[in-house]
Amino acid sequence: MPAQPDILLTCYQAAASAAKPALERCIDHAITELQTLETRTLKVAERDVIASSWRYLLAHKATWGERYCTELLAEFSQPAPLKTTSTAVARAHASSSGFGTFGLVDDAELKRKIDAQRLLEDVLSVTDHTLTELDALVSSALGLEHFSPDRNPLRPEIFTLTLQRLMGASVEDATNTALSIKYIAKPLGRELTLIYRQAIKALTQANIPAAAYQYRVQPSAPAAPRLNGSVVQQGEPAIGFEGGASDANRPQVLADLSNQGVKAGLLNDFLSNSNSNAIAEQGLAAPYYDNIEEELAAFKAASGHTPLSNADSSSDAVAFSQSEQARLARMPAVDRPARVVNASSPLSEQVWGPYGTSRARTLVRTQLKKEATKVSQVLGLEVVRELVNQVAQDPRLLSPVREAIVALEPSLLRLAMVDPRFFSDERHAGRQLMERVAQRSFKYNDEFSPEFSEFFKALTQSFNQLNASKVQDFQPFRAALAELEKRWNEQDQQTLDKRQQVLQALRFAEERQAKADEIAFDLSTRSDLDKVPGVVLDFLFGPWALAMANARLVDTRNQVDPEGFGSVVPDLVWSVKSDVTLKQPAKLIDMIPGLLEKLHDGLRLLGQDPNESEAFFEALLKLHRPVLKLRRLKSQRDAEESGQLTQDLQEVAVSPAERLEKLRAQAEAPLWMGRDDLDAAGFEDTQPTHAAELAETVEPTIETGTHTHTGTQTEIDDHQPASTKEESTGEPISLADLPDATVPLPAEHHSEQAKEQAAIVLSRLRTGCWVDLYSKRQWLRAQLVWASSHATLFMFISHGGRPHSMTKRSCEKLIAQRLLRPVDTQGVVAQALDAVAEAAAAQSRATNAQSNRAGDQLEMV
Repeated sequence: MPAQPDILLTCYQAAASAAKPALERCIDHAITELQTLETRTLKVAERDVIASSWRYLLAHKATWGERYCTELLAEFSQPAPLKTTSTAVARAHASSSGFGTFGLVDDAELKRKIDAQRLLEDVLSVTDHTLTELDALVSSALGLEHFSPDRNPLRPEIFTLTLQRLMGASVEDATNTALSIKYIAKPLGRELTLIYRQAIKALTQANIPAAAYQYRVQPSAPAAPRLNGSVVQQGEPAIGFEGGASDANRPQVLADLSNQGVKAGLLNDFLSNSNSNAIAEQGLAAPYYDNIEEELAAFKAASGHTPLSNADSSSDAVAFSQSEQARLARMPAVDRPARVVNASSPLSEQVWGPYGTSRARTLVRTQLKKEATKVSQVLGLEVVRELVNQVAQDPRLLSPVREAIVALEPSLLRLAMVDPRFFSDERHAGRQLMERVAQRSFKYNDEFSPEFSEFFKALTQSFNQLNASKVQDFQPFRAALAELEKRWNEQDQQTLDKRQQVLQALRFAEERQAKADEIAFDLSTRSDLDKVPGVVLDFLFGPWALAMANARLVDTRNQVDPEGFGSVVPDLVWSVKSDVTLKQPAKLIDMIPGLLEKLHDGLRLLGQDPNESEAFFEALLKLHRPVLKLRRLKSQRDAEESGQLTQDLQEVAVSPAERLEKLRAQAEAPLWMGRDDLDAAGFEDTQPTHAAELAETVEPTIETGTHTHTGTQTEIDDHQPASTKEESTGEPISLADLPDATVPLPAEHHSEQAKEQAAIVLSRLRTGCWVDLYSKRQWLRAQLVWASSHATLFMFISHGGRPHSMTKRSCEKLIAQRLLRPVDTQGVVAQALDAVAEAAAAQSRATNAQSNRAGDQLEMV
């Protein structure tokens, strides 16, 4: 086949040009990931290493982009290696087998090679499917007679080795390179996939034919041949391949999936998208259909003895008895044992109709296996079955939700027939439906509650409609999800307005406090605060700074001193200095009525209860009293005695800056809110009133006396930034790496270990996380909807829009006492797929090991 140098040169130039912005995007992604990791790392030394790595990337980002483009073009023009690999399997072997030769290398060189190998493997895991197609096109464009992936100048090895060489050229500390590459690898794979798709498009438009694998039937041989380490039985056709241009007349090979060893390896490849695309599109050999016919006949024969509708379920077997339901309903939701559910579980026919029986679902699956015409369809059916089984056993989901996923299996199986790989696409409507139902169900923790019953009723209607419909593409799943989302949004809208009102009050209080802190600092720098009593300084830096901040925030006219609260400060400061007021008593007497009126106006505008400021006004009266009595004094001696009395009433003078610092250093600095706002925000909902209230729900190993909360905490513990400073987008988190907050600690450890553990758990919570919260003798499922900018105040919302607000201190106490328990909501479907893939890989390894042992024995014979 003639070479096509012009089109290849165009592809090389386009790939190199696209690599510059691609690398910059990868670096931006890595910087963001490293910065996030830095904020979550507790050890100072580790944070320093992480910070050094992202700063290193930031410093070289601009220059690397240009150099990457230039050096890639130079690499593309280099002669291709003379040695080629004959199959894609060889590439996979090369990427996983380490180094081809052994030699003496120093530690630095060895680490560099290991980093290079890891980078290449991470990139290949993302680009493999697209790369295979590109290899075939480039091989033809180069005029090669055989399919030769190692002759492709655009292969990932070129991009990764060039990048590593580029980064290593300016790095003194190899740790920066290794850590940076770790977070660049995956995004680089995604960027290369886009570059490869553009190259494929250009080569296809230039009418370049693709060199493809040519399949052949291997004849029987004395020794058992192997496929990817699996032994194929003698006398059976095996799938083999050799390089060469596509041949329309080549014989078609049918896969015999009755061989479980081959099937295990193919399923593993199918799940990992590794070199199985061509095989997955192959037809099925006659032994496969013979097995299915036997399976179907046996199944029908067994089912014929009992009507299908009653074969494996009855009202007694499926549903709990009323007494059992009543017993479970009386138990706290968080302590209720979950029912055992799996893909073979019988379900209620009253709820799920004919597909409530496991036999009906098995019949659908077996008939679809008979209708399959390609390997991919059989593998897709297998994956759906295992996926449903994994989700059904997920203990985080309520039992009825897990049963619903089992009931949906017939529709998912039909979807796998038309789109065998739907589960691998997170955006596919079929996968999204399962995940969204699971995530929405985390809103509830009690299957016997009226709220969950309403949710479950809509879910059963939707799933039953799907099972009754024909599935020719993803549209029925998209429509079902859209209908459920519409219903859920309508329900959420009913409580959204109430939530926004409460959040607005909290945000205003936080903004007011921040403004008050600024005002208090400005006040502390005044030059006339010397000899001012501490009680007055506390008032100025506290309530009055809040009143001034409130006036400024609600001011719509952009005034310099709204309400004139700022002008009160010098009058108040002057009025409490006895050394000057005793000399000008008339001025003070004239000032006091207006001063007191203005102070009361400010506190009234703030919304403060008069009782809260009563102590300050009593102290202020004592400070003014000597001057008020001065008119009745007859002599200078009496005046001197009055002055001495004033000095006795005053505290030892401290500097304003020291006083402000002392206030801020207190364990609980005030975040003031009015009583109505406090009640609306639910500050008291999570405060148990007595120990006996907790004895019913908290394990005996925890002393109930430690759970008693006295008073209402409406203060923030401090104003220092915390590790949860930023609000998240609501992405759920995994609790796998968190301390176990569900295991009660011995009482003697509560003060230290439980406190430390609770602080770690709280620091990992993000907006959107779900928790189980004990409030007013109930275990509620609540969602964190807001955290203050310094992570010192939190608001959760439970069902019906009921708010639960608390300080950082209160949160940590509740977590330590197991009255607030985070719920792990990390991707349900993703975790289930990981478990399926891990099981398939383990089975494949076991089968290969067994086959290799058998092969070795045959060779010895």
